[in-house]
Amino acid sequence: MSRFASFREFYPFYLDEHSNRTSRRLHFIGSCGVLALLVLAIVERNAWWLLAALFCGYGFAWVGHFFFEKNRPATFKHPFYSFAGDWVMFKDILTGKIRF
Repeated sequence: MSRFASFREFYPFYLDEHSNRTSRRLHFIGSCGVLALLVLAIVERNAWWLLAALFCGYGFAWVGHFFFEKNRPATFKHPFYSFAGDWVMFKDILTGKIRF
């Protein structure tokens, strides 16, 4: 298992694991769904929507990995860095730093 001293070291690895454009799009769609479901959980005051957010985010991401990237999600070995990587990549797609 690779060891990373910081998120700064991890993020290039994370991006390499997300080189497939369809996979990145699925991650982005899943993240949008997570945000929408979080809002719904707050508005409805129903914590079950948080579970739906979890399934939405990971569901879209894992489809991207297993069917398009043909690799294992970084979440399995680096859960915290991977979670942060999802949101940094989301921001980078929104700002145009990474192609959608």
